[in-house]
Amino acid sequence: MPLSRAQSLKISRECLGLRARILNRVVSRIYDEELRAHDLKISQFTILVAISMHPKVRAVDLGQALEIEKSSLSRNLKHMVEQAWLRQSEGLEITAAGERVLQGAYPAWTKAQARVKKRLSAEGADGLFDATRPLLS
Repeated sequence: MPLSRAQSLKISRECLGLRARILNRVVSRIYDEELRAHDLKISQFTILVAISMHPKVRAVDLGQALEIEKSSLSRNLKHMVEQAWLRQSEGLEITAAGERVLQGAYPAWTKAQARVKKRLSAEGADGLFDATRPLLS
């Protein structure tokens, strides 16, 4: 039996999953647009930042910390190793080339941050930080 109109309306108005997916697409698009000139996507940028903060991190630990699916993480790591931004030995390490990419992309990230905050409003950005704080600890 199909959903009733009332059920469909309830889902479209109240579904947190739907709203999270839309938010993810909108925010990711803004960051990806700004980082494109550096041949980066926001997913890769955040991985590089995490590895620069935690040298020799194991891929499995990185994936868990960033909540990245194994296949997505593998694909991104492969690309970044091929670009010589990372090396894998006893763990993941950012290379000098990777550090240069991060430094070069930082102004683009800053611009993306401002665009996202403007798009969400200050209140919306604060709400996003509040909502995700328990997930990141």
